[in-house]
Amino acid sequence: MNRIYKVAILFSSFVMCLFLVTPSQALVLDFEGLGDHDQILDFYNGGTSSMGNSGTDYGVSFSDNALSIIDSDAGGTGNFGNEPSPDTILFFLNGDAAIMSLAAGFDTGFSFFYSAINNPGSVNVWSGLDGTGDLLATLNLDVTPSDGGDPTGDFSPFVATGVAFEGIAYSVSFGGVINQIGFDDITFGSVTPGDPGAPVPEPGSFLLMGLGMLGFLAYARRRRNS
Repeated sequence: MNRIYKVAILFSSFVMCLFLVTPSQALVLDFEGLGDHDQILDFYNGGTSSMGNSGTDYGVSFSDNALSIIDSDAGGTGNFGNEPSPDTILFFLNGDAAIMSLAAGFDTGFSFFYSAINNPGSVNVWSGLDGTGDLLATLNLDVTPSDGGDPTGDFSPFVATGVAFEGIAYSVSFGGVINQIGFDDITFGSVTPGDPGAPVPEPGSFLLMGLGMLGFLAYARRRRNS
């Protein structure tokens, strides 16, 4: 194999490594595409909701009591308004909390928008799936105002909140009084909901890029010494 051909192969490998540096951004769930009073289930987990709807597979699943509801302004039965992303949000009608699990885990921070006009709520971040393990963070949610300017939405406006934490989380429980609290733009990896933040290269991509560069430099050094 001649030297020009070897250099071409190494350079191509290096360029490929550069393209493998893909940004890791915060993940946002906006619940659009779900039905009114639709069990979310595996909508974000490569499966479907109870109404047969499917979304992007993020590896995120929800407990049976986690429901979606559509704003009445968009033809649903939701008594809310000024939601951050139209027209669907998360809520629940039984149990103490709706639980969301992310099989791959997440770190850094967690955030969302919520509305709770009559009773406060709380959100807990857990180190295990299905609301188990160690409690990594808690957000106590105050009652929100109802003066958002939406004539058909008492649960208005939605308030942004978030929390940073240490460790790896695998689930989140969304608590409150049934039918009295709603959530939207749930965001993994950021303390600001709906904000993906600055792209961060994956550690594995840095390694691949470094190996490609080292291989190219090593060959160039051997060529100079030959």
